[in-house]
Amino acid sequence: MPLLAPGLVLDTYRNFGFVAVAAVQTSKMRPRGFPDFISQDYLLLGYRIFVRFKTHEGRNLRGLRILRSDTDSSSMVLTGNLLTHYGFCKSNIDFSLTDERLKLNSASDDGISELICEADLSASENYLPKGSPFSSVRDALKFAGPMPFTFDYEKETNSIIRVEGVRENWHPKSVPADVQKISFFEQKQFAGAKPVHCSSFFLKDIPYYWKEGICEELNESQSNMTERYYSQKSLDKVDDFE
Repeated sequence: MPLLAPGLVLDTYRNFGFVAVAAVQTSKMRPRGFPDFISQDYLLLGYRIFVRFKTHEGRNLRGLRILRSDTDSSSMVLTGNLLTHYGFCKSNIDFSLTDERLKLNSASDDGISELICEADLSASENYLPKGSPFSSVRDALKFAGPMPFTFDYEKETNSIIRVEGVRENWHPKSVPADVQKISFFEQKQFAGAKPVHCSSFFLKDIPYYWKEGICEELNESQSNMTERYYSQKSLDKVDDFE
């Protein structure tokens, strides 16, 4: 419940809610329309919860709400937090990538987020971790993106801001991943939850950009949607996370 903003509800599968931990190596990132010389290359660890939002027109949109973003770039922490609601935090990130393996070790400066994992990129593409709630890789791909929208709540105007991303060459490959530690889930917001490793995917060479954001003020029905949602679902059915 503390992870959801007014107007947003969980995007679920078999009564599971999902949090994505995305490790991204970015190149030439800059505001759209700006020259190349101000672009930045950096590493990003993004923690996002899968949500749905119903617009005034009745469209039921799938997407993500940003919980936290760790980066190795101090300048990205400054500029990113000025221009977005992504919640950038400085982190020491060790990242290595070969044709067969990906290794990642990250520790944030504030001590909240530590991630240690390794993925086997040479394995079969039809892989799901033991205990995954997904019955097939095909079902897991429904939560492997690309999620079209990113949502956030603007308290000052009681509005949901949504930004649509446009991505190309999106061909996720399911891979085995040894996740040794994700300390992000040790926070009090996840107290009582039992994290389950649902799936892991690898992608590369993804050009993408974001369209101009849309701000939609919530009406009374939308503002109460999260409360109504939880009155219909017991918490023990929705507090397991990827």
